[in-house]
Amino acid sequence: MEDNKLNFRKVKIQAFTKVLLFYVCTIIILISTSELTKELSKPKGDLLSVFIAMLATFLLTVLFVKWDKITLSEIGVRPGRVTLKRLFYGFIIGLLLAILQALIVMAFGHLKLIMSPGFKWGTIVFYLFFYVLIAVREELVFRCYLLRTLDSKFKAVFALSVMIILFIFEHILSGMSWKMSIIGSGLGGLLFGIAALKTKGIALSVALHASWNFGQWVTGFKNQSGIWNAVVDKGYEIQTENIGLAAFVLVMVSAVYILSSGRITI
Repeated sequence: MEDNKLNFRKVKIQAFTKVLLFYVCTIIILISTSELTKELSKPKGDLLSVFIAMLATFLLTVLFVKWDKITLSEIGVRPGRVTLKRLFYGFIIGLLLAILQALIVMAFGHLKLIMSPGFKWGTIVFYLFFYVLIAVREELVFRCYLLRTLDSKFKAVFALSVMIILFIFEHILSGMSWKMSIIGSGLGGLLFGIAALKTKGIALSVALHASWNFGQWVTGFKNQSGIWNAVVDKGYEIQTENIGLAAFVLVMVSAVYILSSGRITI
C-alpha cells in the first residue's frame, strides 16, 4: 500500500515537472521568434512572429505527446465531428461578449465609438487572422497538454489554478500591467480553461479567445483604432477605464457561470 502511494506521488511529480518544462520551452520559443522578427516592420513582423511561434508550439506539443505515449485526441487537438459547430458558436459568443462590454461602458456616457477614417477591408482580414493565430498559439500552450495533463493527474481546480497563474505570468512578461494581467488574463484564462475541459478540446476555447480579442480590436478597446475608435471625454479617462474593467468582469463572470453550470451545451 505504501509503495503504491509513493508510486502515485512520483507519477504526479513527474507530470508536474513535465508540464513546467513544456511551459518553459514555449516561453523560449516565444522569445526566440520575437527576436527573429524584431527587425521587421510592424504589424507584419508581429504576425510572422506569432505564426512561427504557433507552428513551433504545435511541434513541441507533438513531441511531448509522444514522450507521454498518448495521442493528440487525448489533449483535445485533433478535430472531431463537432469542431466546426464549436468554432462557429464560440466565435459568435466571444464577439457578443466584446460588444456587450463596449455597450455597457457606452451606457454610462463619456465614451463614443467613432468610425475610423479611410478604413480598408484588408485590415479587417489581417487582424482577424492575427488574433486567430494568437488564440491558437495560446490555447496550444495553456489549454492542451498543460491543462489536460494536470487535469488527468490532479483535480480540475488545481489544474485550472496552475494554468491561470502561468497565463497571468506570460501576460505580465509581455508587458501588460499587473492589474490587467490578474483580472483580464485571469478571468479570460478561467473561461477558456473551462471551455476546454467541458468540451475536451480547444475548438470552443480558440474561437472564444480569437473572437473576444478581435471584438475588442473592432470596437477600439485594444488601445488602438479598429473599425471604430473608442474616444473618451477629456477628464473621464480613469472613470471610463474603471467602468470598462467592471463591465469586463461582469461579462466574463456571467460567461463562466453559464458555461460551467451547463445551462448551454455546445
